[in-house]
Amino acid sequence: GVVGDLGAMRVAARGLDGVPEPFQWRPDTKPAPSGKGLGVLSVGELSPAAMRPGKPSVEGADAAYRYIVTGARMAMAGEADALVTAPINKEWLNRAGHRFPGHSELLAKLSHTRRWRMMFAGDRLRLALVTVHMGLAKVSAALTREGVFQTIALLAEHLRSRVAVRRPRIAVLGFNPHAGEHGLFGDEEGRVIIPAIRKAQRNGIDAYGPLAPDTAFACPQGAAFPFDAAVAMYHDQGLIAVKALEFDRAVNVTIGLPFVRTSPDHGRSC
Repeated sequence: GVVGDLGAMRVAARGLDGVPEPFQWRPDTKPAPSGKGLGVLSVGELSPAAMRPGKPSVEGADAAYRYIVTGARMAMAGEADALVTAPINKEWLNRAGHRFPGHSELLAKLSHTRRWRMMFAGDRLRLALVTVHMGLAKVSAALTREGVFQTIALLAEHLRSRVAVRRPRIAVLGFNPHAGEHGLFGDEEGRVIIPAIRKAQRNGIDAYGPLAPDTAFACPQGAAFPFDAAVAMYHDQGLIAVKALEFDRAVNVTIGLPFVRTSPDHGRSC
């Protein structure tokens, strides 16, 4: 089922050829037969002004917040097996008074989850991020040995428990160009990343690195990435690779939550 506004979903369906009209749905009812429209758990009713395509509003952002909260609570209560979220406008979410950089931070707070990470999965690459939504100038100060280690450990556990990879091989990227060139371009590798990798290895995790970020995914033509997953230090370092290789296939997974949460990767392509 879909958590949202039944009226808005019906308006959208009428603008598409061959799409059945959505219907009112409740979590205690059986799934709709194949070929019937989407079942919608209606949470509030948007005004016509808030339903204008391409025109974000405080009303619409506040409604999106309520949809996320409702879906998360259903997942935590066992009323849903998993939560799939759609893209949101983060600027307008904050304008509406909900001070979160994105879905992941909101879901972590709702579920009282301290250790979580954003991971992306596609056909050719899985990748988790140490830091997520922050300005690039703040990333170096935000990188810690424990933060990098926890990312490696959460990713390894996810691969073992959810993907059935018995002994995951995890590539860990450096932070600086050429992974720092032994301190020539910065000390984050020696001060933070290498100690985190060694701690992961002492805990039985096959972690490798730090790898130079600009060549880590440059496999020979036709060759597969030789690791089960990778860890990137910041958002664009990892997402540029994911979206270049997997733009139409990648799925965002929040690892560490007490329920399954996924989202389609999104953005504009050329």
